[in-house]
Amino acid sequence: MNLTRLDHVNMRTSHLPEMVRFYEEVLGLHTGWRPGFSFGGAWLYTGEQATVHLVEVAEQPEVNQPQLEHFCFRAQGLRDFVTLLTERDIQHRLVTVPDNHNTQVFLRDPDGNHIEIQFDAGERLE
Repeated sequence: MNLTRLDHVNMRTSHLPEMVRFYEEVLGLHTGWRPGFSFGGAWLYTGEQATVHLVEVAEQPEVNQPQLEHFCFRAQGLRDFVTLLTERDIQHRLVTVPDNHNTQVFLRDPDGNHIEIQFDAGERLE
């Protein structure tokens, strides 16, 4: 498996309109396409890249609770990566993204940080 780039950060918020306005007006990002997930949120873009993913939650996490839900790398080599995780007995979960059909692999590092590794739709385990 080869990591190709940092893809995005994902943050939880109960202040979705205010967060969108902040990232647009203060940092100059712009809202754009987002897959048809079953939960609210917004994707904010730097140029053509969706770099900040906001997930709407009912209650704002406490200050001492994680606001950053996960970070994501793009990669190539899905089959080899899943084999490595399985051989090392590292718990992971695979999800297919609605609309674009990319494969997300979710796992946690030894400190419990949530990590997503995303592979293009053309890479399948079947």
